[in-house]
Amino acid sequence: MDFAPQPDQMQRNAHLERFAQDFARTTHQRAPDFDRALWDRLAAMGLAGLPLPNEFGGSGLSALDTVQSFETVARHIPDLGLLFSLCAHLFACVVPLWRGGSADQKARWLEPLATGRLIAANAISEEGSGSDVFAMATRAERDGDSYILNGTKRFITNAPVADVLVTYARTDPASSFFGISCFVIPTDTPGVTITPEETKSGLASSPWGSVHFDDCRIGGDMRIGPEGAGASLFHDSMVWERSCLFSIYLGAMDRIYSLCLDHARNRSQFGRAIGANQAISDRLVDMRLRVETARLLLYKAVWLYDQGKPCEQTVALGKIWISESAVQIGKDAMQIFGGEAMTASHPVNRFLNDAMPSRIFSGSSEIQREIVAQGMKLR
Repeated sequence: MDFAPQPDQMQRNAHLERFAQDFARTTHQRAPDFDRALWDRLAAMGLAGLPLPNEFGGSGLSALDTVQSFETVARHIPDLGLLFSLCAHLFACVVPLWRGGSADQKARWLEPLATGRLIAANAISEEGSGSDVFAMATRAERDGDSYILNGTKRFITNAPVADVLVTYARTDPASSFFGISCFVIPTDTPGVTITPEETKSGLASSPWGSVHFDDCRIGGDMRIGPEGAGASLFHDSMVWERSCLFSIYLGAMDRIYSLCLDHARNRSQFGRAIGANQAISDRLVDMRLRVETARLLLYKAVWLYDQGKPCEQTVALGKIWISESAVQIGKDAMQIFGGEAMTASHPVNRFLNDAMPSRIFSGSSEIQREIVAQGMKLR
């Protein structure tokens, strides 16, 4: 594995870095909620469709290039909620359409989604099926050439602002993995109702909501892939989400580490810089260790994917390490900045709140450990 940046990667990342620095300078006073104008600025840079082929409005990047691009952007843009919404749109919604959609579906949906003109939400989680995702109760029953959907999805990222739902529903009550199908459903379809959820303490600028299906009739041409292929499509999209999405946390961890390092060099107490105290320097060394190892593990995971090699174990290890390192870096940063970081607007305070849910979404740390344990033949 050679992760030395190539000239085209360096040029692209330098371009993204300049964009992200300007974005941060001009938006840092914005309110912590979803802003469509900011979404459009990110989408105009091509971030809503990085790995998709050019013919569908994407940039045709590898998974590794995609990770490095989002890492670069997140190193300068503190709004992880907005970046999270964009990544959820891309990896959990656009990728399944790209990987499993029909030619007609791709022609209709991919270009407006990859360019960010339309926003997508991944409707899979339910009240009674969080980690046990395939225990969903939402049904899609055949009625001639159509399906009729009934059920409720909860905690769906982007739901209140979405134009399209990539929805998973049970089509075979007698089966589990092969009883789930995937559908692409416009949010203005009769029988679809979206209710915003309560405001989150972390990732607050990423809207979420409940999606209710009440005798929602859709054509069979809205099914993505064969009937019963939903679990396979979801599994493939999770490889992308559990790896590429976490590049925004990698970039943010690097940003917080740099803030802490600068603060430790310049903040004086008892006549010397606080970084001269071992209690502080040890925390900074541990921060650097977490950032460096997180980067290597994430790069390895997506390199394996790009090479067509087995990567699920490495992806799971990377998600565990990055999410738990992000939380620990946030906690250490709070100690380094002290009372100053207790203000809601402080970048460290905001980062810690944004980091906390990373151990839960896209499969909790406990689920990732189960995946690794199975790979170790302990299950």
